[in-house]
Amino acid sequence: MRLDGITGRGLAVLLAGSLVSACASTGAVPRPFPAPGGTPAGPAPEGYALTSTALALRGAPYRNGGVSPEGFDCSGFVQYVFGQHGVALPRETRDQFRTGQRVDRGQLEPGDLVFFTTVAPGASHVGIMIGGDQFVHAPSERGVVRVERLSSSYWNRRFVGGRRPR
Repeated sequence: MRLDGITGRGLAVLLAGSLVSACASTGAVPRPFPAPGGTPAGPAPEGYALTSTALALRGAPYRNGGVSPEGFDCSGFVQYVFGQHGVALPRETRDQFRTGQRVDRGQLEPGDLVFFTTVAPGASHVGIMIGGDQFVHAPSERGVVRVERLSSSYWNRRFVGGRRPR
């Protein structure tokens, strides 16, 4: 049989070739595109996985002492998110502030912890950087897990440091 100059065998080869060149998933998770100045290797993929987990919890209520999606306080939220990725963190904000590597504000990456002085001197509040100028946290007794800007006047003047615990 001929179809526009292609034999039946030629058509079969063409079809087989197109099937072989189709995307065959190995089940691997693709790495995200690097951010400007970043690389696809290193901590970035883990950071994006952490932020994905954290963002999925937006709207969870604040609960003093809370450590689960039924209710979080700030350090319980951070401990829970990191725990979902096999990273054990201390329970208290001040202890989380002593964990991992110090990161300058201009070098913060997704998944880094950001600390603020709010109710007590020193690190008394913590959130997770999600990229750019934004972080996610469990803010207060009247709030829910949400995203904020690091550069907002409230958070900017209370920032005390960043840490990379992973």
